[in-house]
Amino acid sequence: MRETKPETWSLPEAAARLRSGEISSRELTISCFKRIHEHDGNIGAFLCLTEASALLAADASDERRETKQTLGLLDGVPVAVKDMILTEGVPTTAGSKILEGYRPPYDGTVVAKLKSAGAVMMGKLNQDEFAMGSSTESSAYKLCKNPWDFYRTPGGSSGGSAAAVAAGFVFGTLGTDTGGSIRQPASFCGIAGIKPTYGRVSRQGVVAYASSLDQVGPFAKDVSGAAIMLQAIAGHDARDSTSVKQAVPDYLQALTGDVKGLKIGIPREYFIEGLDAEVRDSVQKSIAALQASGAEIIDVSLPHTEHAVATYYVIATAEAASNLSRYDGVRFGPRLGDQNGLLSMYEETRGQLFGPEVKRRIMLGTYVLSAGYYDAYYLRAQKVRRLFADDFKNAFQNVDVIVCPTTPTPAFGIGEKSDDPLQMYLNDIFTVSANLAGLPAMSLLTGFSKQGLPLGTQIIGRPFDESTLMNAAFAVEQTLNIERDLGW
Repeated sequence: MRETKPETWSLPEAAARLRSGEISSRELTISCFKRIHEHDGNIGAFLCLTEASALLAADASDERRETKQTLGLLDGVPVAVKDMILTEGVPTTAGSKILEGYRPPYDGTVVAKLKSAGAVMMGKLNQDEFAMGSSTESSAYKLCKNPWDFYRTPGGSSGGSAAAVAAGFVFGTLGTDTGGSIRQPASFCGIAGIKPTYGRVSRQGVVAYASSLDQVGPFAKDVSGAAIMLQAIAGHDARDSTSVKQAVPDYLQALTGDVKGLKIGIPREYFIEGLDAEVRDSVQKSIAALQASGAEIIDVSLPHTEHAVATYYVIATAEAASNLSRYDGVRFGPRLGDQNGLLSMYEETRGQLFGPEVKRRIMLGTYVLSAGYYDAYYLRAQKVRRLFADDFKNAFQNVDVIVCPTTPTPAFGIGEKSDDPLQMYLNDIFTVSANLAGLPAMSLLTGFSKQGLPLGTQIIGRPFDESTLMNAAFAVEQTLNIERDLGW
């Protein structure tokens, strides 16, 4: 029967079967690698597999289980991480040729935390180059496809992370979210993905795109799985100056499904002309599910939403231009043109090894930071950014969470927007505001289109209140009880 196959299990189911002794971590790990080898040629989720070390980790987990010394729910569970996150001795390229062959000397904090929780690291996942994109089409290595439809994008920039979970390759993954790069692919691939509050999860050992916006977060098939993953990686890290000293609650225990009396904000600015009708219906079903469970529905306004994309792409590209200046052929990755002098090395290394989307954003960021334009663009964008925080602060005086669409449409076709950067950027219209305000936000599966494509709903919470956010998502998930079957 299909339900007995590991690829159909959620993360909590896999953990339970390991705990009961129904399957060993080695057997589960081998099963996952078998599915990856059979099907990832069609998906392109992985850039690198770490089979030898994964089997060693699985064996160590099985030994701990035999001696009743397990490390928690993740012990023995196969997971993988986005190639934006450093892994000791394992290639970390950020999806770019300019970092080809780079093997970091240490693990990023989130990777170290997953390993200390006993998770089995299976490899590194495909992404848009330096996390710049909404479709994973800008990866310098391979195309990544949506497991529900191989002619459509899995979203981006964490497309490989979402696709790997949706395809049943692993049970949990990590991605990064700068303007929607966890929530948008989670929506397109029909799984759960959460961007925690800025500062909730360490960014130490994460390749920087836009430092004031980037945040690491988990993917899993369902809300419970995402809660288990977030529990493992959340918490203060003295090595990250942006990490916040805030107690980490028990996220799994918070998933009661009881939302009676919870105040749900519905932002009128997010239900705009151009929003796909099936996406709108899916969100409305989520709202109805919460209302039926005893939540109170309240209209709210986030008046500066229309300026979100413009503000985001000024700030993000300015920070990217600064962060990516370190990739010049001196310290990391390949070096080109050095036989003709230093300037030639800079020009050839960056000119040949950065992809077109990365170059576009570096040029835009350099322009908005340049003398004569700094005040008109970057400084003004930072002032407008404050208005987004004020909008949400005002809304959260009256509501506990905000429910809205994750994306304007279901997954779009591969190549459909690649020739029109503006249309690609507009795909982030519902997600970037949470990054600008530093708020936690989650996407979960709430339906399917007539074409069989997943539809997601986004829930945004107060700062450091991921528990309430995820419990609201859990209540929707339990009420809708949507069946998911890839059919392969």
